[in-house]
Amino acid sequence: MNETQQPAERPSDAELKALSDSFESQQPWDLLEYALKTYRQRIVLACSFGAEDVALVDMVHRIDPDAPLFYLDTDFLFPETFDVRDRIIARYGLKPAQVIQMKSLLTPEQQAARHGTMLWASKPDQCCELRKIEPLTRILGEYAAWITGIRRDQAPTRANAGLIEWDKKFNLVKVNPLARWSSENVWTYLQLHEVPYNTLHDRNYPSIGCTHCTAPVLPGDDPRSGRWKNFGKTECGLHK
Repeated sequence: MNETQQPAERPSDAELKALSDSFESQQPWDLLEYALKTYRQRIVLACSFGAEDVALVDMVHRIDPDAPLFYLDTDFLFPETFDVRDRIIARYGLKPAQVIQMKSLLTPEQQAARHGTMLWASKPDQCCELRKIEPLTRILGEYAAWITGIRRDQAPTRANAGLIEWDKKFNLVKVNPLARWSSENVWTYLQLHEVPYNTLHDRNYPSIGCTHCTAPVLPGDDPRSGRWKNFGKTECGLHK
């Protein structure tokens, strides 16, 4: 990308707020088209292979088939998550260089030796820091913007998410195309476009993370109540 295509400097909060507000009445793919063109070759999609993120893979692919995505392989993902990853790669013909696997600097064995076995059960925040936040920080340091699948109605911590905003934690532009959408909007899109999705969603897992910290949710319960059960924790720290 040549210099004239790159944003000259960090947009101000006021500029991003005005930009975000301007997309409130538009569709997620309109914002994606803007972001993918503005930050071409300097933007990446964060993909957990959950419902929202595979919808974004489909939208992004329709605009820029060469755009990259990354996923955080914590070494504790469900087999079903790797299965949908492979189906997404095959469906959209993603090249190996487009699908970036990020892992902790510690193997599970090294983590157990340094911090004790079953860290996720005793200190889940530290486990998330080692297996998610640190690798996330490394990959985001290579980009000027990232795309996430967060929605405002997922949790109180996400209720005020802008469609596009400055990520103060990781120091780059954060694009949340689905912020205004409901779960129903997401599933309508997946069905309409026949997007591959994680089969755990069909077994009462609305939010899917690591095997140790994810449980099915009873109908009518908070969709994120199956994450870090018994810990009063609903976020791993990626979106705080």
